[in-house]
Amino acid sequence: MTSRTASSRTAPSRTAPSRTAPPRVLTVAGSDSGGGAGIQADLKTMLALGTHGMSVLTAVTAQNSLGVQGAWELPVEAVRAQYRSVVDDIGVQAVKTGMLASAELVETVAELLAGTEAPTVIDPVGVSKHGDSLLAASALDSVRTKLLPVATVATPNLDEVTQITGVRVESEDGLRRAAAALLEFGPRWALIKGGHLEGDAVDLLTDGAEEHWLRAPRHDNRHTHGTGCTLASAIAAGLAQGLTVPDAVRAAKEYVTGAIAAGFALGGGIGPVDHGWRFRS
Repeated sequence: MTSRTASSRTAPSRTAPSRTAPPRVLTVAGSDSGGGAGIQADLKTMLALGTHGMSVLTAVTAQNSLGVQGAWELPVEAVRAQYRSVVDDIGVQAVKTGMLASAELVETVAELLAGTEAPTVIDPVGVSKHGDSLLAASALDSVRTKLLPVATVATPNLDEVTQITGVRVESEDGLRRAAAALLEFGPRWALIKGGHLEGDAVDLLTDGAEEHWLRAPRHDNRHTHGTGCTLASAIAAGLAQGLTVPDAVRAAKEYVTGAIAAGFALGGGIGPVDHGWRFRS
């Protein structure tokens, strides 16, 4: 009788079961070397909320908890090539924009978004948390006439509302006026973030016909770097998962409120929100 050794046996072949890819979300934004905002915050948020994040880098910043020490925008050709590479092969189910820096980049990205069948969240980033300019003044008209018209949701804070519309909001009553002014530029929905007002953190979401007021307690935590990027990315993640705009914004508001509450000190200035707070709760 011939014996068979273990090494001579043929192991049965095993094929790993195929997995369905999670919803895909693309961020078109600048890099924050400190990791609290920009592309880095976007990708952390997308992962935390169960989506696959992809990126188109528009600018590189030298940035930390104290501010922005330098910023360099990428060539239009590089931005367009990144976008086409991702969208034409992998596809997207939602897109979020952040720092676009110049009129040329704003117009290029707006053109790309207009040809993409996916909901778009426009965060019209104008200044950093520390007050550093991230958008050339000459680009504001392009934001108004090219970028906002392709937005499913636009998410400006009060400083950005003033930059874009000239409307200055000093109390909760002014949020409606700001939303109406923003909607004139063409986004389907306007989310006016009232985080800079006194009292509760209150935001107004409206399409001009219906209103949704979102309130959350204000947390006594100065470490809020990346709040705007995080909220816009969370909305995009919800839209990619098939939520309606109001439901996506509500879910995003809940997520970012928890991230603000868990924000932590980093460096010598303003630390970031905690994108992984739910993993540690």
